[in-house]
Amino acid sequence: MHIGLLVATVVALFPPLWLLVTSFKPKSDAFTTSLVSHFTLDNYDHVVNDTYFLTWFGNSLLVVLGTTLIGVFIAATTGYAISRFRFPGMRPLMWVLLITQMFPMAVLIVPLYNTMATLGLLNQPVGLIITYLTIAVPFCAWMMKGFFDTIPVAIDESGRVDGLNPFGTFWRLILPLAKPGIAVTGFYTFVTAWAEVAYATAFMTGEENLTLAGGLQTFVNRYGSDWGSMTAAAVIIAVPAALVFGFAQRHLVSGLTAGATKS
Repeated sequence: MHIGLLVATVVALFPPLWLLVTSFKPKSDAFTTSLVSHFTLDNYDHVVNDTYFLTWFGNSLLVVLGTTLIGVFIAATTGYAISRFRFPGMRPLMWVLLITQMFPMAVLIVPLYNTMATLGLLNQPVGLIITYLTIAVPFCAWMMKGFFDTIPVAIDESGRVDGLNPFGTFWRLILPLAKPGIAVTGFYTFVTAWAEVAYATAFMTGEENLTLAGGLQTFVNRYGSDWGSMTAAAVIIAVPAALVFGFAQRHLVSGLTAGATKS
């Protein structure tokens, strides 16, 4: 068993470690199998100072923050409403949230592109935010619904006795107890917007409008390959994701298990 775990660990860690090693090699040594024989920071210097990388980073940060904040709020309120209230159309709504997850991204690119073009949202961060919300909110709403099911209804009743309206009960009593679920949905929404490629490249054109996902493709395309810059940019991009994961990881296990028990 330990040998199997060791092999799995090596397989999982080798690609990111080799990516890190390659980023410190000269461009001429990118395809060599040796470790760093000539350590250099030229790849990072080129990425940061000679490309639109900082602009791409700012665009991605704007899209990610908007998607995460709005997505978590909508998913939490939707999950709470489905968990606590019975209203006409509730079952169809739950089925709609579930069925939307069955369609692959490739099928949705054309209709979403036409919709964004009609609304004038192409090359706009708002367009990407709305698109990513269509991916994140249905799954996160289901997850939050399962998490809210684990919180006793008696807490809601005590809030109403104290004079709180339904939203006040949700905001002041239930939401503080749902921190693990919020952490999970926030992390999922962040990763969805941070690492998504298909929509980012289809809806955004012009180097100054690209996000990080689209910007990476400019280093390696049909016209040429700059693997040194590609690996350096990938390492920089991985740092924020690692920081977010480190911040949220203490809630991930409890949030995932709680959200899965009654989904």
